[in-house]
Amino acid sequence: MNLRCGKDRAAQMRMSMDQNAQGLASRHPCGQKARSMIVSRLMALGLASAGVISGSSAQSPAVAASNEPKATCDNQIRSTYLLGPDDQLDISGLELSDLSNKPVRIDGEGDVEVPLAGRVHVAGLTVQQTERDLDKVLTKYIRNPQVVVNVAEVRSQPVSVLGAVNSPGVHQVQGHKTVLEMLASAGGVRQDAGYSIRITRQLEWGCIPLPAAQFDASGKFSVAEVNLRKIMDAKTPEENIQIFPHDVISVPKAEMVYVIGEVHRSGGFVLGEHKSISVLQALSLAEGLNSGADPRHAKILRLKADADQREELKVDVKDALNGKKPDFPLQGEDILFIPGSTGKKAALRSLEAAIQTGTSLAIWRVP
Repeated sequence: MNLRCGKDRAAQMRMSMDQNAQGLASRHPCGQKARSMIVSRLMALGLASAGVISGSSAQSPAVAASNEPKATCDNQIRSTYLLGPDDQLDISGLELSDLSNKPVRIDGEGDVEVPLAGRVHVAGLTVQQTERDLDKVLTKYIRNPQVVVNVAEVRSQPVSVLGAVNSPGVHQVQGHKTVLEMLASAGGVRQDAGYSIRITRQLEWGCIPLPAAQFDASGKFSVAEVNLRKIMDAKTPEENIQIFPHDVISVPKAEMVYVIGEVHRSGGFVLGEHKSISVLQALSLAEGLNSGADPRHAKILRLKADADQREELKVDVKDALNGKKPDFPLQGEDILFIPGSTGKKAALRSLEAAIQTGTSLAIWRVP
């Protein structure tokens, strides 16, 4: 449709320019020759104008698309605790003896019942703001009231801590809490926890203040990852950010490699930030071979893609130790089995069963 309109406009412009050129040529001393030159120049200008018109019509949808609203972040930071429904408050002051030692619950609408003042809305306020509002209301009945408010029990500021922690679930924020403090509230991370922690935050609490923070697909949440090892070692303490209500902290289970059989310290070893380690590195973590080991018949049990079964890969650990063969890389969830001189198959199957059930197997974190 736009192309046809462009052609019609160009034809009209050519007719108009031809008429104008005839008028100009009739007055020009060179006559017909001048007419041809003028028509050629006006035609070039007309085609260029038609191209601009059609081009602008074709580009208008793209311009409109660029004006679509995008997720933005107002960087709102709420550094003090905000009261909410189900919080329990201790309120004391002159003429408020009826409330002494009787915590007052904030109801579902965010109000509290206070003698003389009646129902007062306090949800969304800090403790200091609540004290000022109560003083203002009670001034009508009490000269110079001095209300004191304390939070007896927190109910309305939940943070979900999920994944490889000792006490996963919903925990309450009270005051200023950082990532490490919330993990401590959840009983700390498990031995099999990974080092990359994912934090998801509702935009009403502002964006996560980290350079790598991004919006999720819906544009309603800010998402970022922090490195647990780095914030615990104080290498990047700025990543130990403050946690706000309704944040979700996800601690994924780490990928591990398992070394079992005739080694000094068998078990699972957390890979952490490393995607793979070699057979010799895994043996080093397992503190070496026992005297009864048969390193020439070692095996790697590796999960097949999209399957629960494992394939066996033979590896000659003795040649690798002597430098006769290259070291072999291990992947996440690989099992390195070092057999002894007898009972190879029975030991292999029993240890594999222990790994699958998650019992009777120590887990070690790589230092």
